[in-house]
Amino acid sequence: MTTFAPSRVARTAPATTPRLPALRHLGPNWYASIMGTAMVANAGATLPYQPPGLRELSTTVWALSAVALAVLLVARAGHWLHHRDQARAHLLDPTVAPFYGCLAMALLAVGGGALLAGRDLIGTTAAVAVDAVLFTAGTTVALFVAAAVPYLMITRHTIRMSAASPVWLLPVVAPMVSAALGPLLIPHLPTGQARLGMLFACYALFGMSVLATAVMLPMIFFRLLSEGPLPPVLTPSLLLVLGPLGQSVTAVNALGGLAAEAGLPQPHAGSLEAFGVVYGVPVLGFALLWLALAGALTACAARAGMGFAMTWWAFTFPVGTCVTAAGALAGHTGLTAFQWLAAALFLVLTMAWATAACHTLGGLRSGELLAAPRKAA
Repeated sequence: MTTFAPSRVARTAPATTPRLPALRHLGPNWYASIMGTAMVANAGATLPYQPPGLRELSTTVWALSAVALAVLLVARAGHWLHHRDQARAHLLDPTVAPFYGCLAMALLAVGGGALLAGRDLIGTTAAVAVDAVLFTAGTTVALFVAAAVPYLMITRHTIRMSAASPVWLLPVVAPMVSAALGPLLIPHLPTGQARLGMLFACYALFGMSVLATAVMLPMIFFRLLSEGPLPPVLTPSLLLVLGPLGQSVTAVNALGGLAAEAGLPQPHAGSLEAFGVVYGVPVLGFALLWLALAGALTACAARAGMGFAMTWWAFTFPVGTCVTAAGALAGHTGLTAFQWLAAALFLVLTMAWATAACHTLGGLRSGELLAAPRKAA
């Protein structure tokens, strides 16, 4: 019987397979650009003031975020397929692993935007279906990341208190985004247990995120006091603290406003609606205080020569959560000052998004943003 040994070409073929080198350094932090883009659409759609053209602009920006999400999901799949060693290295890097929370938040933000802004383009039925799929996927990823990343930080990462960073908040704030956007689906669920179950599930997500934030935030502030300002390239990440603050205010007000529609009897439904205001006003006040502190430190970093980096996307989504928080409080209190605050923060959000988007497109065109990171001196 004649036997055929594998040819040399066949044995060496895998080594010549293209590995898409442009994707090697495409990390999970890129999902922050999707979050920021979707937040512009979501904040614009819920803004108390609706000038002519804002609704159409919000729908267009949401469509852009949906397309960008699809492209990035494919690119990240290619990264895992062709550069698995680098992907595993990201998981074992304490400065990169927390950014996996951005994947969950990108899915949730685009899904929520389908109902807030995208329904004008794709119809309500399709928007509900898109949001249901992305909310389910995003919440699943959020719960996994919220547990897995702290586990890696405890068991596999080597971390000192001097390395405490607002980036640590990204995995634990993802469930809060689910809590804030889950209420959009409640009116589309069957009456009874389905609506009530979604209501309390979102409150549980709110609780796990706000308590985890309460544990981590003192460490971040202590690091600033003991070690001084963050390096200039990381200074924009200070605004990440606004994420759990603004999003929690948005969540409790959205949930409280829908408690009665979800089937919760009185006086509990009214109590939850009042809790949204009682909790929201002081927390939004602290968020504005942190915004002032982070803004002052960012101005110092800019004078020290802070150049563009993907951390600039921290100027978008976290600020957007404060826009939706102020808008929610305006709706529940009728206070005009909250309406003006939401409008002013939305203006800041759009300028920050335009700046970050232009620099990102320029960095992609030049290839600098996809190049290997340079080691600091």
